[in-house]
Amino acid sequence: MAILLIFITLLHLFTMALLFIATMDKSWWVWSSTEKSDIWYNCRLDNETETWLCASLEETEWLQAVQVLMVLSAVFCSISFLIFLAQLFIMSKGGLFYLTGVCQAFAGLTTLTAILIYTLHNKEILQGPRKLSSGHFSYCFILAWLCVPLLMWSGIMYIYLRKRE
Repeated sequence: MAILLIFITLLHLFTMALLFIATMDKSWWVWSSTEKSDIWYNCRLDNETETWLCASLEETEWLQAVQVLMVLSAVFCSISFLIFLAQLFIMSKGGLFYLTGVCQAFAGLTTLTAILIYTLHNKEILQGPRKLSSGHFSYCFILAWLCVPLLMWSGIMYIYLRKRE
């Protein structure tokens, strides 16, 4: 039982770290090695100073939906971890971690929804003079996709997990 608790805790922390990186890092869409975009900023590398110059993206309804859903997903995942820790110490023997599992599953669903919106409406989100055909999705987008099955799987594991002595 202790090994299972350690595994599920490490899985939760790993997934939470991936989710925070996917939400906050600057690489959802890449046009070139010197120009990229995320859900917050468009950035380009200034070759003279070797620094990234970033400007806020133009606010659209689709972009705001993606931003809100990714932040909500990170919040659900964090709350789920706190609930798990509380249930671990407070819950009586034989209890199930339903609330933790439901919060984790909601985190997975909100991440999936954000990614689908970004995928289907990236033309509206990434407005500008550049063509989308000259760019591609980047590692933060892939990390967000990786988080979806991990969040859903851990949510299901929490629902079936029983507290034992």
